[in-house]
Amino acid sequence: MRKTAALLLLGLPLAIGRPAAAQAPVQYSVAFPNAVHHEARVTVTFTEVPAGTLQVRMARSSPGRYALHEFAKNVYDVQATDSRGKVLAVNKPDPYGWDVAGHDGTVRFTYTLFGDRTDGTYAGIDARHAHLNMPATLAFARGLEQRPAEVKFEQVPQGWTVASQLRPDAAKGTWYAPHLQYLMDSPTSLGSQKVRSWQEQGKTIEMQVLHDGTDAELDAFANNTKKVVKEAAAIFGGLPDYDFGRYTFVANYLPQTSGDGMEHRNSTSLTSSRPLRGTGAIDNLGTVSHEFFHSWNVERIRPKDLEPFDFERANMSSGLWFAEGFTQYYGELLLRRAGIYTDDQYCEEALSGLVGAMLTAPGAKRFSPVYMSQQAPFVDAAAAIDPNNRGNTYLSYYYIGGANALALDLELRQRFKTDLDTYMRTLWQQQGKFQSNYAPEKPYTLQDLQRVLGQVAKDTAFAGQFFRQHIYGHELPKYDELLAPAGMLVRPARAGQASLAARLQFNPDSSATLGSTSVGSPLYTAGLDREDVLLKLAGQKPISAKELQKRLAAHKPGDVVQVEVRARDGVRTVPVTLVEDPTLEVVTYEQAKKPVTKAQKKFREEWLRGKAK
Repeated sequence: MRKTAALLLLGLPLAIGRPAAAQAPVQYSVAFPNAVHHEARVTVTFTEVPAGTLQVRMARSSPGRYALHEFAKNVYDVQATDSRGKVLAVNKPDPYGWDVAGHDGTVRFTYTLFGDRTDGTYAGIDARHAHLNMPATLAFARGLEQRPAEVKFEQVPQGWTVASQLRPDAAKGTWYAPHLQYLMDSPTSLGSQKVRSWQEQGKTIEMQVLHDGTDAELDAFANNTKKVVKEAAAIFGGLPDYDFGRYTFVANYLPQTSGDGMEHRNSTSLTSSRPLRGTGAIDNLGTVSHEFFHSWNVERIRPKDLEPFDFERANMSSGLWFAEGFTQYYGELLLRRAGIYTDDQYCEEALSGLVGAMLTAPGAKRFSPVYMSQQAPFVDAAAAIDPNNRGNTYLSYYYIGGANALALDLELRQRFKTDLDTYMRTLWQQQGKFQSNYAPEKPYTLQDLQRVLGQVAKDTAFAGQFFRQHIYGHELPKYDELLAPAGMLVRPARAGQASLAARLQFNPDSSATLGSTSVGSPLYTAGLDREDVLLKLAGQKPISAKELQKRLAAHKPGDVVQVEVRARDGVRTVPVTLVEDPTLEVVTYEQAKKPVTKAQKKFREEWLRGKAK
């Protein structure tokens, strides 16, 4: 395939020239001479470097991810030269970086990058595309973080274009970032992308998409995205002032991608192997909705404990229940308001999951949303090989936050004649709108969130109580009472069905191995634990999930059955008391065949109807 020296810049506006007094930019050259084997060759040129050792580092963490990911593990063939091409000594002081001494004020630092995971965290490179998360791709130098950066992509196949929130400079063939924080926050995709672009409130919204589907499928997907964009903007009273006048959906829906969505300041990285048709399109649109809402909540309405993001350590925040959890709630709500979901679909796809997780997860009864947020460095795509007890001690801040957002929205509507939209809009006006140097000026604390809630409800005592009980504490909302005014109810999804309430892996010998057992479940109460092997239930082998379900169907909740197990202390038989299947669902009164009042219909409509003009 014929290579080209630089990439077509898609007709985007030219960059403004750098002021003479500005610092020398850090210049990156990213080439793909061996893309078929998932390699890129990267050269970073640092000029006007102060005397002494230059400390070059790869990031260990990435914006939107809170665990360590150790990107240096995919970097090799490192070389450094000065302005005259003299080879410089490179010392490795730790696993994450390189120290370069003896330079003449210029260091050209070159390395090979391996990347074969296309998602929001890593780099994915092959003959069809390159999807680059910048912390996984580009090295940086300590002490030069405030310098602007220029990125040039070279030796790329003909027909590839660039999708990025970086600012293009067509004259130079480069892409510009004002400083390291912005550079690292700018995922970039290269490939034969299909573009859909439109104007919304004076801003350019663009979708740059790699997929194997039809243009008609992409058109339909883009049209639904437009509806979501309008509904999100209606909550806040308008779109943010995107730094270069545009927001980009950087989307990769090729079969080899890993499912992910990652928010960024003026863009989002969207990756999925699902096609843009049928249920795949709806699932992908849910990620679009969630990530676009982040352009307000977490990118501009931002937790203070994430500012500035530290690329060399795990980043812990106490506010992810709000930053991610409230976004989880709104991501699904926007699909209903945009007309993508019906009321019944919204209950099934969104509310059942939030409420069911909140009411059945053991961790939600023991630990607070603040605690769950603080666990992110251990659970957010974090790597570990030792067993843990998270099944009994943890509920994702997405779910515990989203479930509390639902409860708060309903309570504000019922008791205070206001709503969560007003709360989010007020936070935007007081905190999020203030931006400078491509970053938030007024990131929030948890005290700010409580203060604004008191203002919106006109009741500081309520705000204090809500935070004590549901944010710093772990009191569960009363969803039956909260959902009833909307003509919805919480009920068992499989009423009357006997269950072991356990995760089982069925084995070729017709036995079944237990996963982690939940506190209060039949097997936990009977003294069984993970990796115990269920040999017989009521004298019969489990065989398969289908066969086991048939046998359980002959029983009712409360029945005691004898279970033969092989545990660490040998084979034994224990009595197990079956329970009703604990799965819960939220349904409308209509689906439950219950009468719905005019007041309930009105309340539901005011909550779920579209707000966009």
